[in-house]
Amino acid sequence: MDEQLYSLVDRLNDPTLLKTNVISWGCPVPSFGDLANSKIATIGLNPSNREFVDENGEELNGTDRRFHTLSSLGIKCWAEAKQQHLDLILRLCREYFNRNPYDRWFKKLDYLISGTSMSYYFPSSQACHLDLIPYATSVKWTNLTTEQRSSLLELTGDSLGILLKESPVELLVLNGKTVVDNFGKISNIQFDTKLMENWMLPRKSNDGVPGYAYTGSVRKIGGVVLDQEVFVLGYNHNIQSSFGVTKEVQMSIRKWISNSAKEIFA
Repeated sequence: MDEQLYSLVDRLNDPTLLKTNVISWGCPVPSFGDLANSKIATIGLNPSNREFVDENGEELNGTDRRFHTLSSLGIKCWAEAKQQHLDLILRLCREYFNRNPYDRWFKKLDYLISGTSMSYYFPSSQACHLDLIPYATSVKWTNLTTEQRSSLLELTGDSLGILLKESPVELLVLNGKTVVDNFGKISNIQFDTKLMENWMLPRKSNDGVPGYAYTGSVRKIGGVVLDQEVFVLGYNHNIQSSFGVTKEVQMSIRKWISNSAKEIFA
């Protein structure tokens, strides 16, 4: 992991990357949880700015801190990062769910995968979270320009493949249609898409928002050939932000993931 993290840290010196609203003083986030111990990884777009700042935009400190920054590491720029700094960054990544996780976001995802008996949290710790782009941005993905989003994928699209290449992860769970679409852009996957009647989100003004399940497998991500085939499950509803995701829909997605995982891990 040291080599992979060094590559991610080094990219923070790229002026092109810095034009994408990346939080330049925050470290890359290669994983939330222990990737080396995980069989399942949920996939999102990129880390939230709330992993680094509070609701007032101030840097998290003390026991509130989730990840390292230039100031917490005591360096002025990422070019000064040494092995001891990489070790500190990786430690907080591994210990993320044992310290101060952003539960408001992660608890819903953990519920969806918990039917597999694997979890982000102790005592399982056999699941982790990864992002397509391992850098937090100061604004949400939807508020980035089209050019910035394209640039982020182009500059960092190989990072997920680099992290997964030698990992024990056998199953990826993609959270929402935007993640599904962008994962497709950086991989060689061919999704099987299925309309799921039980995943319909009710709406007063129309028939509702249909739910779709995506399944497939992948051997190459961002041009990186993985050491093993990795299975992929996805759903179009963003569990945290899609309006009207009912408990019934969440339960149905959870059951689908659980049943699919039984076949994968059989």
